[in-house]
Amino acid sequence: MQRAEYTVRGSVPQDVIECVRRDTPAPQAGDVLLEMLAAPINPSDILTLTGQYGMLPPLPAVGGNEGVGTVAALGDGVTSVAVGQRVLLPIGSGTWASHLVVPAAGLIPLPSFGDPLQLAMMSVNPPTASLLLSEFVALAPGDWVMQNAANSGVGEYVIQLAKRRGFRTVNVVRRQDAITPLQALGGDVVLVDGPDLDMRVAEATDKAKIRLGFDCIGGSATDRIARTLAIGGTVVNYGALSGEACKIAPGSFVFRDVTLRGFWLAFWFRKASPEQQRAVFGEIATLIATGALSARVHATYRLAQIKEAVVAASAGGRSGKILLVP
Repeated sequence: MQRAEYTVRGSVPQDVIECVRRDTPAPQAGDVLLEMLAAPINPSDILTLTGQYGMLPPLPAVGGNEGVGTVAALGDGVTSVAVGQRVLLPIGSGTWASHLVVPAAGLIPLPSFGDPLQLAMMSVNPPTASLLLSEFVALAPGDWVMQNAANSGVGEYVIQLAKRRGFRTVNVVRRQDAITPLQALGGDVVLVDGPDLDMRVAEATDKAKIRLGFDCIGGSATDRIARTLAIGGTVVNYGALSGEACKIAPGSFVFRDVTLRGFWLAFWFRKASPEQQRAVFGEIATLIATGALSARVHATYRLAQIKEAVVAASAGGRSGKILLVP
């Protein structure tokens, strides 16, 4: 078997990750052996390699937080899944591998149909998008939401899920060539970021009262979202693509009563009941398996190309996600 391992963390992520060969393990009682079908490289994976993420596995470690595989062998006593069945792995399983052994109890059975590349991406970005739309402000059909980094994985899921729920979206990007794909995806308004963003949003939405905005960039981009929201609006930050702390002018807090919140999916998992988790993932799995919800794929790589794949995932200007296909 092959897997992408790292024994140290460092500022250049491709320098610390290596594809190595190991003996394929046999499943013990209660475990299953999986053959991996696909695993994405997310921003959180890159931050884990550099040591900047909020939750770091002990070293040495195998990269990858999510993915989809096929059951290849069963350990004693396993009856919840069958050989040949597609399953979704628990978050943090070390999915950048051709094979891995995991407890059967943590696996989520998946439909036998649907694109495995799309199913591999359903554990992190789709639930994040869904919960951003439901956990902070009570929205009604026709309401507007706003987001930057709208051409990111989460951003594209926000557009699609908002459309299904009857919400309208203002989508902010940093490149002119990102506008057309998001319009085709269903984004109602797509604008390039800039210092006059609040005025252009007001014009494009006929001065709509936007009560909810999502920030994935940090720095001064957070304030550009805040200035656009209605009085009493909420900005939810869920990332820091700029590498900077969120900045909001005092006037937005004092005179416009804007609230800044944070969202991390790991915290939601700790608090959510099994019923809540099943409801979110049940909806997402059905939509993805039937093709009603998807994310663009920029390129796929083999495990032996892990360094090139990490470089590609770290670079800007991509038109979709980078995935490993062991």
